[in-house]
Amino acid sequence: MMKSTAIHRLIALCLFSPIIGGIAAGADYQGTKTDYERSAALGRSFADKVFKDRITSHWLEDQPRFWYRNDVRGKKEFILVDAEAGIRQPAFDHQRLATQLTAATGETFQADALPFDRVAFLTEPDRIRFRIEDADWTCDLESYECTRVESPAETQPSANSRGDRPERRGRRGGGGSTQDYLSPDRAYIAFIREHNVFARETGDGTVLQLSQDGVEGDAYSGPILWSPDSQKLAVFKVKAGEERLVHYIDAAPDDQLQPKHFTRVYPKPGDVIETRTPCVFTVGWYSKRMAADTAQFPNPFNVRELRWRDDGSAVVFEAIERGFGYHRVLELSADSGLTRVVINEESDTFVDAYHKGFRHDLDDGAEIVWASERDGWNHLYLYDGRTGKVINQVTQGPWVFRGVESVDEKKRQVWFRACGREPGQDPYFIHYYRINLDGTDIVRLTEGGGTHSVQFSPDRRFLIDSYSRVDLAPVHTLRRSCDGSLVCHLETADITDLQAAGWKAPEPFTAKDRDGGFDIYGLIFRPLEMDPNKVYPVIEQIYAGPQDSFVPKAFQPFFRMQALAELGFIVVKIDGKGTSNRSRAFHHFCYKNLADAGIPDRIAWMEAAAAKYPEMDLERVGVYGGSAGGQSALGALLQAPEFYKVAVADCGCHDNRMDKIWWNELWMDWPVGPHYAEQSNVTMAHRLQGKLFLTVGELDTNVDPASTMQVVDALIKADKDFDLLIVPGANHGIGESPYADRRRSDFFVRHLLEVEPRQ
Repeated sequence: MMKSTAIHRLIALCLFSPIIGGIAAGADYQGTKTDYERSAALGRSFADKVFKDRITSHWLEDQPRFWYRNDVRGKKEFILVDAEAGIRQPAFDHQRLATQLTAATGETFQADALPFDRVAFLTEPDRIRFRIEDADWTCDLESYECTRVESPAETQPSANSRGDRPERRGRRGGGGSTQDYLSPDRAYIAFIREHNVFARETGDGTVLQLSQDGVEGDAYSGPILWSPDSQKLAVFKVKAGEERLVHYIDAAPDDQLQPKHFTRVYPKPGDVIETRTPCVFTVGWYSKRMAADTAQFPNPFNVRELRWRDDGSAVVFEAIERGFGYHRVLELSADSGLTRVVINEESDTFVDAYHKGFRHDLDDGAEIVWASERDGWNHLYLYDGRTGKVINQVTQGPWVFRGVESVDEKKRQVWFRACGREPGQDPYFIHYYRINLDGTDIVRLTEGGGTHSVQFSPDRRFLIDSYSRVDLAPVHTLRRSCDGSLVCHLETADITDLQAAGWKAPEPFTAKDRDGGFDIYGLIFRPLEMDPNKVYPVIEQIYAGPQDSFVPKAFQPFFRMQALAELGFIVVKIDGKGTSNRSRAFHHFCYKNLADAGIPDRIAWMEAAAAKYPEMDLERVGVYGGSAGGQSALGALLQAPEFYKVAVADCGCHDNRMDKIWWNELWMDWPVGPHYAEQSNVTMAHRLQGKLFLTVGELDTNVDPASTMQVVDALIKADKDFDLLIVPGANHGIGESPYADRRRSDFFVRHLLEVEPRQ
């Protein structure tokens, strides 16, 4: 039997707990009704018990000052910060304002509960403006006299405001008509009709047919992009691909008795896909067409980002290969039709253009800032956009560029975020930096051992740096953007109420991978009142999608994994090899290898943790996850049955041939080869030894529900026992619904604790 000491403060907050004042010492952690009630109430118990965990800054116009509001236990205060002087103080005398406002309105107001949430600072003389219900008020900050004022009329945005979008006019009707695109000089309107490109003179209405070769299935398609000089236009010619349809039966619709049927276009790996070829037309009686040379970008998966050079000499676009072996920037000359490769990013595995790519053109493409993993880490490079040669590497070192905040073209600097650069810190922690485009003078703008987010002042002279860890509440400081130096401390989150409610942080834990080459990072969630003399089954919450890393790094008052732990488990979350935000070698381990999911790394991590913490029982290990995590959860059970004994897999993409095209071809390559079938959970289903629970939404539009049903078919053919939950009308992620979540908990209680749930 597994027992626990008292959780006094936590249970006092459980509205439906049958025990008043807490759980008596000796209560069993074995999936009882009381355990379920405690688990279900945990999120509510920890809600609204963290204060000053975030700052929303409001900078005064053209001033180095900002205000923010603190809300603490039903009370609020307004803080004003002078960034240049480094002074943080109350924005005004709250008591004097409350007294004067009471006198002016006849209503009683308290200094810590003023009847407004926002203020505007006015000058000459110094005043603040605020709104109470439907009336505006001002308060003189010398006399504190409060005066009701008339509310100004709201400023309406211009109906003609278009931002920097191409000017166009909507036009719908028969005959294949689409949108109209007005040339910059307003002399022509371009449009597509019956698959071809036309231009109509705005003066006399004369229509020019610019193309003749557009037909159904190989047609020109908008948007149409005019050159700056209005002499040419650019457009894609699109050759249609296969229209893969996934069919759905809504068996129990809300609005009628009989089932409904619908279909959805859903391309899958290996399908014939549409191809897009950039084309340029000169506009006039002697129209000329230039089409990009597709030999420069064969087998494209996506052609995108079509735009004109400022002088109208060429159009620039990007192309990504089918199988993601290259990502190229190309230029099509509007005069000669010559297509040249400006930047060629190639890999023998994959180029992750969607998650790690970055491009910024300087001086109309004379120089280009570009992201690449070519030296083994994701970094920025500066290219000569005319010659296509690298001028210099902007960032470098054994750490990862994560994203650009801004590029200052005048100062030739880039502001960016990165992880893994600070020694002694978790390599996933994000920090912010600035560096010159020639790769010199990198400056760290954030400070503190945690993962950071920032808010810049409008002039970018200052930044508010907020950082935290899962075991450290948020800390907020004001810093100078020139060198990251501290201006003043702003706030430290107050978690005393959270701690009084019984909260404890999960424990970060690090161990070596299967080969001892990489550090593997994860978290351990224990029952809040764990008995150190007992042993607990271990459950892994798994997600191994290569698009990111998934172990939480920032502070949260409540993780759902903690609720599962309260039923009598130790729950872990791990980032194994094949996930992102580490070195290229670490990430690209997933290439043609999604089934691996870092499972041997996860086992090595848990074995290291159990060696340190004997309360972890590795004879009873479960695993669960959804989507790619559902694939990995079942994969763990099939590939490592000696370690994983129980799995719950929700909406899994169990066969990568069945799932969405871009996600799977990015990691598994194209064309579809035998490795797809070899790594399919359908192919491996006959290996099942442990206890399996499959869940799926009937109308999952993210992962084809047939992916789960084909596993079911294979299990039946192999005469394997398993549990299955199909939820009518449900979409993706049904495993996180209250019902499926409870069923998942029941499954683990029943098969790892070996007791009947809620008894």
